[in-house]
Amino acid sequence: MNNSKLGNTSNVKEYDMAIERTLAIIKPDAVEQGYAGKILDDILGAGFKLLAIRQVHLTQAEAEAFYSVHRERPFFSSLVRFMTSGPCIPMALEKEDAIAGYRALIGATDPAEAADGTVRKKFAQNKERNAVHGSDSVENGQAEIGFFFTAKELLQG
Repeated sequence: MNNSKLGNTSNVKEYDMAIERTLAIIKPDAVEQGYAGKILDDILGAGFKLLAIRQVHLTQAEAEAFYSVHRERPFFSSLVRFMTSGPCIPMALEKEDAIAGYRALIGATDPAEAADGTVRKKFAQNKERNAVHGSDSVENGQAEIGFFFTAKELLQG
């Protein structure tokens, strides 16, 4: 681009507004079955940059807080029980259009409805034990990443 008001812009680094962050969680069912490495391979193979990762065993209070948006839903209690049933692996990921890209990678919540080749089609047991979590918006991605990781813990690139 040549804009005389800007002068020489050849040394200006362009900022890509489409770079997003999302939270991914490998849920207790997938960890228990030994699928974590394969799921992580799929994520990295899809071009996501891993900013932070850890294994945790959520307490009831932590699971209730994380899923508080679903508190009034009929599945809330079973979701909390499931998410506290064993260790899970939260990850902060970054990529252009990360929210839509990750949700396409993991597939529909119900693995019976998920497209072939998606994480849930390959590794989920059913709609409740569905192997992974993914943020559903940029705003929720930021909040969910903040639930598990401090800004200092995120890899800066």
